[in-house]
Amino acid sequence: MTEPQIELVGVGSPIMDLVAQIPDSFLANVSGDKGGMVLVDDAEMGRIIALLGEAPAQTTGGSAANATFNAARLGLRTAFVGKLGNDHLATTYRERFRKAGVDVSRFKHGQVPNARCLALVTPDAQRTMRTNLGAAMTLSPSEISPEDFRGARHAHIEGYLVFNQHLCEAVLNAARAAGCTISLDLSSFEVVNAARDWMFHQFGHGIDIVFANEDEIRALYPGRGNDYEALARELATHDVIAAVKMGRDGSWIARGKEAHRMAPIHVPDVVDTNGAGDAWAAGFLYGYVRDRPVAECGALASLMGAETVRHLGPLIPDSAWDGVKRRLVD
Repeated sequence: MTEPQIELVGVGSPIMDLVAQIPDSFLANVSGDKGGMVLVDDAEMGRIIALLGEAPAQTTGGSAANATFNAARLGLRTAFVGKLGNDHLATTYRERFRKAGVDVSRFKHGQVPNARCLALVTPDAQRTMRTNLGAAMTLSPSEISPEDFRGARHAHIEGYLVFNQHLCEAVLNAARAAGCTISLDLSSFEVVNAARDWMFHQFGHGIDIVFANEDEIRALYPGRGNDYEALARELATHDVIAAVKMGRDGSWIARGKEAHRMAPIHVPDVVDTNGAGDAWAAGFLYGYVRDRPVAECGALASLMGAETVRHLGPLIPDSAWDGVKRRLVD
C-alpha cells in the first residue's frame, strides 16, 4: 500500500488572531457587550486597532487551522485548504504555517484583506472579540476540487463551514472523491442548531469522526439531557467515531458498541482555554492516522488539550514542545 504524501488536510478559515490587553474602560470605544463576539467590517476593525496605541500580538488562528498546525508540530505530514487575503497578515500567516511544516501549496488567495479576529482581553481574563472574515468569506464551492486532497489520507473540516452548506458539500464531495477519511468538528452549538438535519444526512455518507463538546452534543440531541456516555453511544450508531469532549471532566469516545471514558488530566495552573478543543482534535487525529486504538487516540487528545490550557493563546509555544513529544512516547 502506497504511503500517503499527506496524512492530514485541514479545511477552514485561516484567521489571524490579534490579542490586546486592555483596561475595562477601553470597551467604551467598542459597541456590543463585554465578552461577546461580533462580526465587523474592515473599517471598524481598523478603527478599533488604531485606538489601541500599540500593535496587538499576532498568532495564527481558526479552528481547523489550529488543529492542523498542532498536528504538524506533532509530526504529521499536513496541508491546509482555506483562503488567504492579499495583505501582510496573509503573508505572515502562510509563512508561519510553512515554518511549522505544513504544505502551504493548497491555500487559496483572495483579493481582499486576510480574515482577522481581535481579542480584547480585560484584567478579569474575559475576551471581547471582533471578527472580520475578509478573504476567508469569499471561498466558493467552485474553488474546491479533489486536487486539493490529492495524495492525502484524512481531511479535517471545521463546522463553521456548515454555515455555507454548498461550500461544505463541495469540500466533503472532493475529499470523498480523493479517497480521504473525514472528520467534522461541530465547532459551535449555533452551527448544530442551524444544520442539524443536514448533519445527520452527512453522517451516513462518509464522515468517519465527529468531534463535539457538551453544548454541541446536547444541541445535536435536544431534550436528551447530559448523559454524555449515552449521547456518544447514540452518535456512534451513525457509523462514526463519536468524540465527545467534556472539558475538565474528560471525554467519551464511542465507536460501534464500544465506549471509552477518558479521565481528565488535572491542570492546576490553567491560563487560557482558547484553542484547547482544537489541540485535543489534533492529538486524536495524530493517533487516528497512525492507526492507534481509539482509547489511545483519546489519551493523546487529552494530553494535547491539557498542555494548551497552560499557556496564553490557542497554540502551544515552542518552548513546551519537547516535553509534549516526550509524553507522547511514554
